[in-house]
Amino acid sequence: MIQVCSRCATRWNVRDRQRVWCPRCQGSLLAPLAEPEPQWSGTSSTGAQPGAAGTATRLPSGYRWIAVRPGAAPPPRRIRRPLGPTPRYAVIPRWGLQDRFDPVTSTQPVEPPRTSTRMVEATVLLTMIALAFAVVVHIANYALLLYNRSTLLNPIVAGLATWAGVAASVLVFFALIATTVVLANWLIARRAVAYARHEMLDPRPAWQLWLGCLLPLVNLFWAPVFVIELARAEARLTWLRTPIVVWWCAWCASFLVSTFAFATSFTRDAQGIANNTVAISIAYLTALAALLLTMKMYRGFEHQAVDRPVKRWVMVGAEVAEGTGRDEMPQSNAEEQDSEPKDAETESAPRVESDREEPAA
Repeated sequence: MIQVCSRCATRWNVRDRQRVWCPRCQGSLLAPLAEPEPQWSGTSSTGAQPGAAGTATRLPSGYRWIAVRPGAAPPPRRIRRPLGPTPRYAVIPRWGLQDRFDPVTSTQPVEPPRTSTRMVEATVLLTMIALAFAVVVHIANYALLLYNRSTLLNPIVAGLATWAGVAASVLVFFALIATTVVLANWLIARRAVAYARHEMLDPRPAWQLWLGCLLPLVNLFWAPVFVIELARAEARLTWLRTPIVVWWCAWCASFLVSTFAFATSFTRDAQGIANNTVAISIAYLTALAALLLTMKMYRGFEHQAVDRPVKRWVMVGAEVAEGTGRDEMPQSNAEEQDSEPKDAETESAPRVESDREEPAA
């Protein structure tokens, strides 16, 4: 006797005794089949009728085919936990009613460092005093050399004259180094402020500016280029071109005279020493003149602050617009000048000469 499980579809040979539950999955067993299936019967299927091969096996009355999911049984559904009672508050909760705003950080651009004008002028003034002292000492030494042609000098006077010249030269050397460093620092800071005003960075790095200003023989060509770029960035090249060119020429002349004086300083005869003393005096005078021209160019830049524009836009009055035959006149470009207030007659008088031009001959 064969019984089929309704859950796992396993066929069980229960022999003579009918069972209810499946030994494998504990599912309910169907009623035993009325006739044994061909695979379980001992009779051969060769004797079956030809027309019975395609017929389907009919189920007993009261049974039907059901679809069963293959594999293990699906997991039981997860039961949701109860949410509990609705929360209640004695007062209105304020944890969601507070407006918190983060403090706005100021994004102001960092201003570039600036060089003190007083320090630059004091350093240049001390260098000028050192140069003037060196010129006086070497002129005095030349006078003593002329006096020594016919009369012997006191050893103390001769020693003082010699060591005074050496001390003056050493003082001038260190003063010129300090002046070069201070002016190079001013140039770098001024360029940073000038380009920052146009919301730009200096196209040349700081190390290039330092090397171009401090290396001997290199600064003769690069330092003036840096100054010209600064004047162009501040839109003052038209007014400062002549001072820059004159300072450049004086600096080159001072370098050449100083090189000649240094090259002739190794002589040992009396006439050679006298000639070298004259050459050194001329070199110090040339350096003093170059330093004066440097200060003139420096004051040309510092005469007006870098933050203050060279030109400003002003509105033209209605009377002037009507006098020129126009209904409206746009803003005109006028130079900014600090001058005393003029009288009414002078302001109303027509303008004959233009700014920065010499009167006609």
